[in-house]
Amino acid sequence: MPASPSTARVINDRLALRLLQDEGPLTAGQLKTLTGLSRPTVADLVERLTAAGLIEVVGEAGEQRRGPNARLYGIVAGLAQLAALDVRTEGISVIVSDLLGAVLAESALPIGGELGTGPALEQAVALVERTAEEAGADRLHTIGIGAPGLIDPATGELRDSKGLPEWHRRLAAALQERMPGARVTLDNETNLAAVAEQREGAALDRDTFVLLWLGHGAGAAVVLDGILRRGASGGTGEIGFLPVPGTSGLPSATDCEGGFHSLAGSTAIERLAAGHALPAPDPLPGEPAAASLVRLAAGRSATHAPSAAFLDTLADRVTIGAASVVAILDPGCVVLGGEIGAAGGPDLAARVETRLRRMSPLPTEVRPTTLGGTAVLRGALLTARDRAQEEVFAP
Repeated sequence: MPASPSTARVINDRLALRLLQDEGPLTAGQLKTLTGLSRPTVADLVERLTAAGLIEVVGEAGEQRRGPNARLYGIVAGLAQLAALDVRTEGISVIVSDLLGAVLAESALPIGGELGTGPALEQAVALVERTAEEAGADRLHTIGIGAPGLIDPATGELRDSKGLPEWHRRLAAALQERMPGARVTLDNETNLAAVAEQREGAALDRDTFVLLWLGHGAGAAVVLDGILRRGASGGTGEIGFLPVPGTSGLPSATDCEGGFHSLAGSTAIERLAAGHALPAPDPLPGEPAAASLVRLAAGRSATHAPSAAFLDTLADRVTIGAASVVAILDPGCVVLGGEIGAAGGPDLAARVETRLRRMSPLPTEVRPTTLGGTAVLRGALLTARDRAQEEVFAP
């Protein structure tokens, strides 16, 4: 049964909007080519979307020809403003963007563990408000939050977890209360980093891969056939709890000490560096101490034996977690993410890939992140943008 004229118009409009999201500004002729629609149909939808305030003329095509240049149409970026948050144990980072993802303002704030839950929440919410004000956003349409820990799939809330501040669990509700008109979404930081690596980073060409997050703690995100897999309880990739050799005990349901976290978390890496007598380097702005140590070692491993030995031992540890994931999922590609994955760069990735080839019969490429510690913010922004665009462009 053919679609009714009204249904066909909705389908064509959504197709054109999706192309403008993915490709950027296009001429009517380019829309005709990409959609396969007739010239009159494209002219009608351009007129309809312009009248609805969804698209506008943003310039002219660069080709010179007889007569006027073709108009370039683009989505009206100011239709909505979005915020993305990266929540860490030691603080929070915020960016505010327009509907197309262009960053309008950004800020960060350390939040020390000595603060109580109430003051920490107030500081975090106030930071979001100040950043939105700086961006000129009177009202935020969507707020995407990335945070460490397990997300309950039934409630969408962070589960209680030992070692994570209480203000993390209450932040989404506090933002919703202060900004009742905004849509507030919460997701695991590693899952959001994987979204960013797939769409903007090291896994652009991969439909199936695993992101191994190496930061304050260790975790993983699994993308199979282009879909982020969360698991029955939302805990796919919680490999910080993976029992591994070389630790002093076993992890518990509320504490990953004794698991893979104890080998590859930031505290473990700092102890490993001390054991190899590596000097404490000057950190880059906002760089964790463990990442600074790995960056220093990677930069001089070719000429400094202790640095090479440190990276070799770190690669041994990382490979234990990577090999476990590879044996179950056979992803073909592992991306080393987080600040430590970024600091190790191609040097650490190559060491892990060499060890994986010895340990596993499954061919696996190991790549360093191209987004590093910014991946969580980018993933939160991408998911917030997707949700906002879906609502703004709804028929």
